[in-house]
Amino acid sequence: MLQGINRIGRSWAGRAIIAVMFGFLIVSFAIWGIGDIFRGNVRTQVATVGKTDVTADAFRSAYQTEYQALIRRARQAISPDQARALGLEQRVLGRLVSETAMDQRTRQLGLDVPNSLVARTIASDPSFQGANGAFDRAQFVELLRSNGMSEAQFVRDQRSVLARYLLADALTSTVPVPIAMREAIHRYQTERRSIEYVVLNAASVGEIATPTDAQLQSFYDGRKSVYRAPDYRALNVLTVDPASLAKPDAVSDEDARRQYDRVKDTRFGTPERRTVQQIVFPTKSEADAAAAEIAGGTSFDEVATKRGVDAASLSLGTFTRGEMLEPATADAAFALAENAVSGVVEGRFGPVIVRVTKVEPGASKPFAEVASEIKSDLARERAVGEIQSVHDAIEDQRSAAKSLADIAKERGLTLVQVPAVDRQGIDKAGQLVTNIGDSTAVLGAAFRSDVGADNEAVRSRGGGYTWFEVTGVEAARDRPLPEVRDRVAADWRSDEVARLLADKARDMVGKIGAGETLATLAGTAGSQVQIADLERGRASGALQVSAVARAFATPVGQAADTGGGDESRIVFKVSSASAPAFVTTTQQAAGVEDQLRTALTDDMLGEYVGDVEKAIGVQVYGENVRRAIGGGDL
Repeated sequence: MLQGINRIGRSWAGRAIIAVMFGFLIVSFAIWGIGDIFRGNVRTQVATVGKTDVTADAFRSAYQTEYQALIRRARQAISPDQARALGLEQRVLGRLVSETAMDQRTRQLGLDVPNSLVARTIASDPSFQGANGAFDRAQFVELLRSNGMSEAQFVRDQRSVLARYLLADALTSTVPVPIAMREAIHRYQTERRSIEYVVLNAASVGEIATPTDAQLQSFYDGRKSVYRAPDYRALNVLTVDPASLAKPDAVSDEDARRQYDRVKDTRFGTPERRTVQQIVFPTKSEADAAAAEIAGGTSFDEVATKRGVDAASLSLGTFTRGEMLEPATADAAFALAENAVSGVVEGRFGPVIVRVTKVEPGASKPFAEVASEIKSDLARERAVGEIQSVHDAIEDQRSAAKSLADIAKERGLTLVQVPAVDRQGIDKAGQLVTNIGDSTAVLGAAFRSDVGADNEAVRSRGGGYTWFEVTGVEAARDRPLPEVRDRVAADWRSDEVARLLADKARDMVGKIGAGETLATLAGTAGSQVQIADLERGRASGALQVSAVARAFATPVGQAADTGGGDESRIVFKVSSASAPAFVTTTQQAAGVEDQLRTALTDDMLGEYVGDVEKAIGVQVYGENVRRAIGGGDL
């Protein structure tokens, strides 16, 4: 086609035809909105806050982080539609907009965060601390790497977070908490109630007659969906991951020994630790002058005294190399002998001179104790590098129309055959199927597929691949009554017992309200009166948390009923309610005040951030939000 256009364009007539043709294309592009390409004003940001854009990449990254965190908290698969229904998109976008607005306000106010505060904050973050509770630089670097973030970017983000925190603290540090509010919360939290109650069980309503066919049919017809059989798929599943490919026996002793030497201090024992002091200088020239003094015979302590640095300020603490936040300082400290002083060290937070006052040698487990563990780990690491080539080879075999069973047999892999599984990963016996790789992704793909379909491999979170073949489909269906008759009969009986118990309980509550005693009614029902002292939110004996909540919602002197355990109901009367006097000096009162201050602080900050956003100006681009994560309208 391009050659034809080239031949036409050699004549003046041809060039005119091409010009007209491309003119029509440009006009059509403009009509359909592609003119933005020529105008240069294609907007990709999801929001503009003042003069700062919230980029689609930043929104997408924050959304995915929150989405994965939501799945971990729920401990189950959550679809994008479910996440949208929970308001995840709006929440993430709102947070990014608020943070961007507050960052602009801190810059307007000239707020600056010193390097020392940034360093202390990072070092004290539990996420970056090792098993001994101290900062672990290796863990710090690995976490940043796994999140795709550079150290400079993380430090910059932490500086912004601290600036926002300092502004928020200045606004809310003196928020007063009204005494009336504190006392009301105290009464709610400390109130105790005493009740008399009886438990009505299935025996209280007498013998339940065997249901007739008509009763069972009516009960079944009203709840047919409860007994419906779900969709099932029969699957052949083949998974290739580091665990399935790893061959620990193929790892030589020499390779394992080299790995042991690299990690023995941090992983298999106690690494060397050093107690470090440092003097920080504002300029390189001052640091050089101090280093010259030390070289001339002045002691490290004398230099510190001249600069007004006391002993407490000198000490950095005792660290392993990996626990030290500043790499240059760590290199210098671990190159010194005990009580030796370094030259000038250029760190990220300024020039320093360090001294090592104590060296604690490390100790490690012997190689023989951990050799098998190291070989297993090395084998898994090597297998990671093989996964893609194995994937490609299996894809070639599938292109040659080989079945997963044949491929598994040829390669010595395990083929998992699943006779039947539903969308939730449950088989017909009600058991969870656990041997099909990343089950959420695999089952999602399997239930979009069919028998004989050529399915793409599913990439797992652990870096492997799972192939599947749908070998059978059993569509959802209504189970006929004869198939589930026993289950329907058991459910009918439970429903009948619950109905009769509820009627009896309501009748007893009405009689108590008319003046009869609970003891008299309990004797008639063949039950005994029990007494319970209740604490809000805590179960007590036969009283579940919901029953306790019902008791706290019932006025003193009145009766009510509530659900008990299986096939039981509870009738109770509230005897008394009490709360200790509110004493403002107790630890509990201080806790209440802190909780209320937090709530009031959140309200104040919400109002402040809203005013900042209104003053700065916020524009949200809904289409770009949808495009960023592939969602529907916000």
